Amino acid sequence: MKKLTTFEEHLDKQYGKKGSIRRDKFEADSISFRLGEMLREERKKAKLTQEQLAEKTGTKKSYISRIEAGKSDIQKHSLE
Repeated sequence: MKKLTTFEEHLDKQYGKKGSIRRDKFEADSISFRLGEMLREERKKAKLTQEQLAEKTGTKKSYISRIEAGKSDIQKHSLE
């Protein structure tokens, strides 16, 4: 029978230990994806288009689109 591994062990094997360049990139990409999904869900609940949200936040539609697609390097402190 194959030994079960924890999710952390899987990440270590797949992306390297915490603090490694590859693992840090994976973690950052994961956060970007999750933030994008959360933003999209909340924007839709508010019945706003990307363009309307951009106007309200003083940004551009393309920036909102990049965040929602997980393609932006937005950091947590940008949301505070």
